[in-house]
Amino acid sequence: MSFFTEVQLSVAVWVGFIALFGIATDDGVLIATFLNKTFSGIPLESEQQIQKLTIEAGKKRIRACLMTTATTLIALLPVLSSSGKGSEIMIPMAIPIFGGMLASLISLFIVPVFYAWRAERKLKYLK
Repeated sequence: MSFFTEVQLSVAVWVGFIALFGIATDDGVLIATFLNKTFSGIPLESEQQIQKLTIEAGKKRIRACLMTTATTLIALLPVLSSSGKGSEIMIPMAIPIFGGMLASLISLFIVPVFYAWRAERKLKYLK
C-alpha cells in the first residue's frame, strides 16, 4: 500500500491541510450556530436546563456533521489506495485530510461541551 510510505511536505500536502481546515471548521460552525439558535430567546434558569438544551441541539446536528465527515472519508479511500498516474500528488494531499477528519470527530463533542460550559459560567455570573 502506497500510503504507508514516507511523504515529503509539498504544496499538495499544504493544499490538503487547507481543505481539512475548511471542512473541520464547517462542522464546528454548524453546531455552534444551531446552539446559538437553540439558546436564543430562552431565559436560562439552571445548569440542568443548559445541559438539556445542549444535548438536544447536539443530537439534531450531529447527523449532518457525521454525514459530511463520513462522505469525505469514504471519498478519500480510492485516492489513498491509488497507484496510477498522478497518485504521487494525490496521496500526499489526501493523507492530512483523512487523518484530520478522523481527529475532527472529537470536535463534534468538544464544541457543545465548551458552549454549555460558557453558558453555565454566564448563568453563575448573572446570579
